[in-house]
Amino acid sequence: MGMSSRAAPKVAVLKGGPSAEREVSLSSGQECAHALRLAGYDVVEIDAGKDLPAQLALAGADVVFNALHGRWGEDGCVQGLLEWLGVSYTHSGVLASALAMDKTRAKQVLRDAGLPVMESVIADADEVRARHVLPPPYVVKPNSEGSSVGVYIVAAGANTPPQLSPQMPSRVMVETYVPGRELTVAVMGDRALGVTEIIVEGWYDYDAKYKLGGSRHVVPAEIPADITAACLDYARRAHEALGCRGLTRTDFRWDDSRGLAGLIILEVNTQPGMTPTSLAPEQAAKIGITFPELCHWIVKEALCRD
Repeated sequence: MGMSSRAAPKVAVLKGGPSAEREVSLSSGQECAHALRLAGYDVVEIDAGKDLPAQLALAGADVVFNALHGRWGEDGCVQGLLEWLGVSYTHSGVLASALAMDKTRAKQVLRDAGLPVMESVIADADEVRARHVLPPPYVVKPNSEGSSVGVYIVAAGANTPPQLSPQMPSRVMVETYVPGRELTVAVMGDRALGVTEIIVEGWYDYDAKYKLGGSRHVVPAEIPADITAACLDYARRAHEALGCRGLTRTDFRWDDSRGLAGLIILEVNTQPGMTPTSLAPEQAAKIGITFPELCHWIVKEALCRD
């Protein structure tokens, strides 16, 4: 799968950045840079900071591989900067990135597309600390963060509201708790790759996502054929409804006691993790797409855009 005899495009891998998910992004970027070198690309790694335009000018790359996660890198900000600079880049564009990162607005788009999402409200963090905004059980999370950063679960029968940390934003999303099994589907262009079940003890939090041994992945998920088909269909439709490009990952909860009616979309990730424990590369590998091949496809897709 190496490059042709022509000079390989030069790729700038953006990693790190200032978000709460910096460490994950550093790991993703390092892994992607290594894979792209194996695929034959000339690669420069950039820890994205406020001098990013100067860093990009110095790099002189043909395309940017965006391995940033969280705010600024995943929410349309860096995408807008790259559009302004006229630089080709991987993954979703400005609007899709901003929509998917704003959980409430993403739900509105998915609901309008006929896809199943859970009810939620936006509330002042102080009000959430003072009283139950929704009947327990419910979940409190930032409206615009990923990777289970700052997530609080309020159990059924809880007497007191959650004491959110001072670092939580002033406005938060409060969502009815969705019971059931954790499922996820990666979409590569217009192709849903498969369904993974994520098995953890307790909540699928930041550590479970990113620490080795934090969770166990069953791929393909051992679920009924109609649920598999629905997950694949919903993930493709969610990717399309939000206007996503390249690689995405859609996360689900499935209450197996309710059949198809128990399947709910939690969120769409426009820049899935690309670390050794990440779900999208694992699904790709299961169907014969190696990690370097996946990274090569992502870059090639970015270079083929108008």
